[in-house]
Amino acid sequence: MDLSVKNLWVLQIAGVEVWITETIFNTWLIMLFLIGLAVIARIKLRKFKTIPTGFQNVIEAVVEIFDHFASSTLGEKLAYIAPWFFMVFMFILSSSLSSVFGLRAPTADWITTFALAFATFTLMLAMGFKHRKGDYLKSFFSPHPIFFPLNLLGELAKPVSLSFRLFGNMLSGTIILTLYYALTPVFVQIGIPVLLHAFFDVVFGALQTYIFVILSLMYIRGAAE
Repeated sequence: MDLSVKNLWVLQIAGVEVWITETIFNTWLIMLFLIGLAVIARIKLRKFKTIPTGFQNVIEAVVEIFDHFASSTLGEKLAYIAPWFFMVFMFILSSSLSSVFGLRAPTADWITTFALAFATFTLMLAMGFKHRKGDYLKSFFSPHPIFFPLNLLGELAKPVSLSFRLFGNMLSGTIILTLYYALTPVFVQIGIPVLLHAFFDVVFGALQTYIFVILSLMYIRGAAE
C-alpha cells in the first residue's frame, strides 16, 4: 500500500498525453464489477417470482431498504432521483471495500470525491431551479441583497466540504494502514491488519458512505424546498 497515486500508463491521443493513474484504473475495475453485478442481477430476475426467494429476495431487500431511506430523506417529490444515489452509494462502498483486496480506494483521491460532490452540487442547483424557479434564485439575496456574497459562498462551500470530508476520512485510513505496514516487523503483520482493514475499510467505509449520501440528499431537498 502506498500513499502516492501511481501513474500506470501514458497514452498519446491526438498529440495529447493522457495519464492513466492508479485511481482511474481502480475506478474502472470497480465500475466493471458493478456493471457485471447489475447484468447478473438482470439475468437472474428475468424469471420474476411473486414470492421472492434466494437471490431475488436479497436484491429486492437491498433496493427497497435504500428506496425507503432515500424517499424518506428526499420526500416523495424528489424520490425519482434516488436511483442516482443508489449508484453513488454502491460505488463509494465498493471503493472502500476494495482496500481489503489490496487496491488503493479511488475515494482516497480528492479528484474522485470532488467529482461525486460536484455531481451533487449540480443536482442541487437543478432541483432548486426546477421546483422553486425564481424563488430559489431569490434565496441567494435573502434576507437582504447585501448578503448575496455570503449566501453564494455558502452554496459553493457545500461541494468542497462534502468532497474533503469523504476524501480526508478515506485517506486517513490509508495513511494509518500504510504506516502500520511500514513500521512494524513482518511477524505482527499477520492477523492484526485484518482487524484494521475490518474497521477502516468495512465499518468506517460504510459509515462515510452513509454520511456522504445523506448529506447530499439533505442538500438537494433543502434547495428544492
